[in-house]
Amino acid sequence: MSILIAGLVLFLGVHTFTTLRDARATAIGRLGGGPYKGLYSLVSAAGLVLIVWGFGRYRSGGYIAVWDPPQVLHPVALVLMWFAFVALAAAYSPAGKIKGVLRHPMLVAIKAWALAHLLVNGDLGSLILFSAFLAWAVYDRIAVKRRGDAGAPSSGVTAGDAVSLVVGSAAYAAMFWLHPWLIGVPIA
Repeated sequence: MSILIAGLVLFLGVHTFTTLRDARATAIGRLGGGPYKGLYSLVSAAGLVLIVWGFGRYRSGGYIAVWDPPQVLHPVALVLMWFAFVALAAAYSPAGKIKGVLRHPMLVAIKAWALAHLLVNGDLGSLILFSAFLAWAVYDRIAVKRRGDAGAPSSGVTAGDAVSLVVGSAAYAAMFWLHPWLIGVPIA
């Protein structure tokens, strides 16, 4: 479990560092833009590797049950996951109504993804993993709002919305095939 926690500290720590604008500016000033981005990417990648490795080790050692999620939460989690995929697609799609309403669709996607997984996983490792991401996304949204970043302006329905819905829905459908293969756990 310590590897998972170390990965979360590295990955979410470096992402939290970017919200500390004065410290970030000082680091960029000392290192330069390119080296800062390189170091940021390296620390993020190392954190992600440790998260995956640590969670895999935790799972192979046996789950530590904390609570038994009721089956009624599974459909709720599935809807949240569809929403998360559409929001994630909106983050990379041209401006549209979805992006405008969500303001920061990547953060919305992370919150929906984490909440969905918290609803259907009652083991300690999952609670630590998904709670950490949910807490970070809530923190980051507050930090973004405090620094005055309004996010994408709300506009009418555009082709970007169609892209978000089609790509997000396709990725959601692919999840049913990929999740057991990549994660080792079937969705249903």
